[in-house]
Amino acid sequence: MASLLLAVIYIAFISLGLPDALLGAAWPTMSQDLAVPVSWAGGISAVISMFTIVSALLSDRMTLKFGAGRVTAVSVALTAAALAGFSIAPNYWVLLLIAVPYGLGAGGVDAALNNYVAVHYESRHMSWLHCMWGVGASIGPYIMGFALSRGQGWPWGYRYIAILQVALTVVLVLSLPLWKSRKRTAAEEQADASSAASEGETRKPLGVAGVLAIRGAKEILIMFFCYCAIETTAGLWASSYMVLHGGVDKITAASWASLFYVGITVGRGLSGFITMKLSDPAMIRLGQALVLAGILVMFVPLPHHLGIVVGLVVVGLGCAPIYPCVIHSTPTYFGEENSQAIVGVQMACAYMGSLLMPPVFGVIAQYISISLYPWYLLLFLVLMTVMHERLRKIRG
Repeated sequence: MASLLLAVIYIAFISLGLPDALLGAAWPTMSQDLAVPVSWAGGISAVISMFTIVSALLSDRMTLKFGAGRVTAVSVALTAAALAGFSIAPNYWVLLLIAVPYGLGAGGVDAALNNYVAVHYESRHMSWLHCMWGVGASIGPYIMGFALSRGQGWPWGYRYIAILQVALTVVLVLSLPLWKSRKRTAAEEQADASSAASEGETRKPLGVAGVLAIRGAKEILIMFFCYCAIETTAGLWASSYMVLHGGVDKITAASWASLFYVGITVGRGLSGFITMKLSDPAMIRLGQALVLAGILVMFVPLPHHLGIVVGLVVVGLGCAPIYPCVIHSTPTYFGEENSQAIVGVQMACAYMGSLLMPPVFGVIAQYISISLYPWYLLLFLVLMTVMHERLRKIRG
């Protein structure tokens, strides 16, 4: 039964990645059909991100009340409804409105699933599951491309993904007994004990203030913010850096930039095996060392711009174990009773890092120099490493 539930969670992670790259793949066509500027995609993306942060912060309260299985099922259903809504939206402003449930669904499933896996499964599964997310994020644009190439338009691209999400919702609803039958966690046992001793009184949601009051929580939250600042900035500005700083032609740069994500996806597949030998802190340090090596390689003037390309791939490989291993180590550092609340705030910090830091570098690139790209990544790497070592001293 446990293996069947794990298979469902793997499918859920693939599905979680499916919608993530749809907007970028469809927007050149959508912007023309909706008669809006290309830059307006940022508005939809920002609304999705903001409400993803909101749902991530509410995840502890929702999961405590309804359980991870129900929260995941409802969140996926909400995402499916939003995707279907995108496919029939008559104008840009309706898309902005539908982006609200889109973000709420995405944040809810992300926080609930990540904490559930961190508590109940080995570190290798966390790495492989995030690898599956990368598979889903890669498949999504292909589905959109299929719809566009067949002359069906971008609405059918969203409908195809919505249909897959509806199917997953059905699977998740049918799997709810599996979520209930698995081994009870320390958090639940503590809640039951507290209930018996205090006439039904149960643990209350910690909230952001409660999380920040825990020793070491600030350090792990800053780590998450820094990691996502590195990943999203590296991915978003890689092509521009190669063109404007390295002199690579635009078509070649676009192809080479995708190797960064290939590095992450392949790296997470490999990380699952390495975690069988190394602990989560060791995996995080290994990842940080690889990111540093990749950044340093970018400074090496190799022929045919190989320094930049190899550096990006190595940075991607280094990023691979950090995100899943930080999440998986959270229950160990802070206890299962606190992990859902902390993971929820971690997700919020992750989305804030992804939302804020790439645009900040855009300003730096425009008004100072895009050549600061590797230095910008290095800054966040150093801060993340310092926070990790402080966390180890506090909670290790």
